[in-house]
Amino acid sequence: MPIDSLYPDYEVLRNADRCIHCGICVKECANGVHSFQSKSGALTADDSKCVNCHRCVAVCPTHALKIVKTNHTFKENGSWSNQTILEIYRQAQSGGVLLSSMGNPKEYPVYWDNMLIIASQVTNPSIDPLREPMETKVFLGKKLHTVHRDATGNLICELPPQLTLSTPILFSAMSYGSISYNAHASLAAAAEELGIFYNTGEGGLHQDFYKYGANTIVQVASGRFGVHKGYLEAGAAIEIKIGQGAKPGIGGHLPGEKIVGEISITRMIPEGSDAISPAPHHDIYSIEDLRQLVDSLKETTNRQKPIIVKVAAVHNIAAIASGIARSGADMIAIDGFRGGTGAAPTRIRDNVGIPIELALASVDDRLRQEGIRDNVSIIVGGGIRSSADIVKAIALGADAVYIGTAALLALGCHLCRSCAQGKCDWGIATQQPDLVARLDPETGRERLVNLVHAWTHEIKEMMGGMGINSIEALRGNRLMLRGVGLNEKELSILGIRHAGE
Repeated sequence: MPIDSLYPDYEVLRNADRCIHCGICVKECANGVHSFQSKSGALTADDSKCVNCHRCVAVCPTHALKIVKTNHTFKENGSWSNQTILEIYRQAQSGGVLLSSMGNPKEYPVYWDNMLIIASQVTNPSIDPLREPMETKVFLGKKLHTVHRDATGNLICELPPQLTLSTPILFSAMSYGSISYNAHASLAAAAEELGIFYNTGEGGLHQDFYKYGANTIVQVASGRFGVHKGYLEAGAAIEIKIGQGAKPGIGGHLPGEKIVGEISITRMIPEGSDAISPAPHHDIYSIEDLRQLVDSLKETTNRQKPIIVKVAAVHNIAAIASGIARSGADMIAIDGFRGGTGAAPTRIRDNVGIPIELALASVDDRLRQEGIRDNVSIIVGGGIRSSADIVKAIALGADAVYIGTAALLALGCHLCRSCAQGKCDWGIATQQPDLVARLDPETGRERLVNLVHAWTHEIKEMMGGMGINSIEALRGNRLMLRGVGLNEKELSILGIRHAGE
């Protein structure tokens, strides 16, 4: 008799009066929740297999289904929650590390929600974005400290390599293998249409997507999967991934069952072999080592492409960023602890790293104090949920933001956090051909374009309300923010005043 039988997290409720026994739910559920009973002809559901992806709910033609969280519970205990008890049972059964997908779900403070945006009124009139020009274009890369003129007095406008974005948004790194071919196709096509960039992640670049190179950031991670000279030359910029917000201090792992067909070819590893990225880059153990890799990548591409260094937001991030700014890198990408991922050790995802808001403010302040802020542009990600978060991030000192989870939601993700199983019913985090086909790349492109257009319009509206007509005027302008419900230490780190001051 099992001593730790686990009751399902969710229950599938079927309205018998509405159900017409069409069987669509059986065909559409990749997890095998729904089934026909051969003898009775009745439809039943195995709740233990449900991941709450809502696929059956969405496709049911009569709205006969809904999924509810079970009310099964243990005796109340302030120290031992249901989740804690269940996790101990699972580890006692398996002896393994708990894995989780997507971002940190714990109720830590979301500092974006404790910041308000200042609005103009009379003395500094607002700007109407419908009738007056609003500049959302940004240039990412190293800026010159001084103005140079030629012999005739004309300005010399030569800059180090830059990325030009129509709006301060990029699609963050998600590798081919962790997400599907169709998801990558959607991101790449949307980036091209929007005049922004998408990031390959650490899985190389599929040959079909080289045509999007002008809007592609190629990533070099510790495993160096899919990295070769043609790959480095294909993108508009190169990102050295040292860490990510969901799992700071550890490497990556794509299971061998996902290394199939084109993924194997793209990553340049045998089919069925696990793609394991070690925790450190084995050629980077100091800022001097990082400088050497940055310089090598620049030499490989004839110094025509900017270099990004991506790190996780951790307690000493300001000092780390200071070193990166002196390494020759053109941009720093900082990923907060709410960043999504296909799979991460649960304990690391939920307990390591710091919020992106505090990391960003600390880094911007440190680089300004040291007089090297223009050495690098700052891109932040890991918890960007709306256009308001973007405006606040830029006011805290960011040049642009990465969005990952929000982009996947636009593609149809329902945040069921079961990506690691490879059975995504929405065709995103899967390599099963029948499931991948559920995501139409053209529809995905259109939805991503719609999202970014909507957010850009809202950014203009908010900037207009502040009396600001360009992203450049907003960057690092913390006077435009006020805090609510924050203590003095939090306000000090963020560098903003409390509401009412």
